[in-house]
Amino acid sequence: MKEENNWQQLRNLCFGAEVFSEKVINRIAEENLWNIWVPRNFGGLELSFSEGLSKLQELAKIDGSLGWTVTLCSGANYFIGNLEPATAKEIFLKPGKTILGGSGGISGKAQKYGDVYKINGTWHYATGAPYLTHFTLNAEIFESGRALLDEKGSPQVRSFVLAREDVQVIEDWNTMGLKASATHSFKVENALVPKRCSFLYNKFYQPQDIFKIPFSVFADLTLWVNYVGMAQHFLKEARAVTSVEALKTLEESITVCNHKISEFAEAIDKKTAAEKIIISNYMEEIHISASNSVRIISRNIINLYPYLGVKASRRNHPLHQIFCDYFTATQHHIFTK
Repeated sequence: MKEENNWQQLRNLCFGAEVFSEKVINRIAEENLWNIWVPRNFGGLELSFSEGLSKLQELAKIDGSLGWTVTLCSGANYFIGNLEPATAKEIFLKPGKTILGGSGGISGKAQKYGDVYKINGTWHYATGAPYLTHFTLNAEIFESGRALLDEKGSPQVRSFVLAREDVQVIEDWNTMGLKASATHSFKVENALVPKRCSFLYNKFYQPQDIFKIPFSVFADLTLWVNYVGMAQHFLKEARAVTSVEALKTLEESITVCNHKISEFAEAIDKKTAAEKIIISNYMEEIHISASNSVRIISRNIINLYPYLGVKASRRNHPLHQIFCDYFTATQHHIFTK
């Protein structure tokens, strides 16, 4: 009962927020939620994959923007595993909280000058932009005015971590849902970034099992639990206004999702603990299962919505906010392929 009361208090603080209040940000920091995946020796919770997914789903069930923001930003803090150890210490062991976030798009250029890069460009969809201490971005690498190519003949791309003061936030997040995620664009002009503040997705320096998971699998499952958490919240609120059969259909689809997620997460925990490689066929199976499950939940929410009455369309009603949050979240590129 005490936990449910705490959830409701946090839900009340998040409801209708355009930007999270200082109380919400402090609550996230107090529970160390930005650092779900960060190793303990860097001040993190160092949760297993299964534990972390459960926590993210719980947050999404409280509030869509809350779950989405913590998921994407803790997912950026996950890049601690890709950073050179000295850089990881510099960023994560300084006084105060460290919150990374940014864009997965390749929307800029990095001119290489020895071990320094001059970065320019504009990137979209940086979840949690007002709350971040550092921004992550991907950029094509150029040297002497020419694009560098990899062994396959494709443009070389590196990821970079920039301090907030090197970034200009463009407040252009104007969506029907996930408002407090404040997923704005950002611009970088002639920022000089040392190579040690760059990384590659598939190269890890930390030994924990979580860093043995391919990033595409990590992304699929961390987002998947958000859709399920929001659907659980929607189901709870819908039960308060109707008793139609469509409730059962949505509940059944959520149950199936939870079962699949648990199976995948437990299997991945076992594979990484046993140093087994997660093969591409299994990665594809996860992605297809996640995508299909989200489509089924989406269809069931839409089928249920007409039975919820006008109140579900009122901007001050939880059902309206959850509906808007959920369907804004479904536009994430990895689930619209």
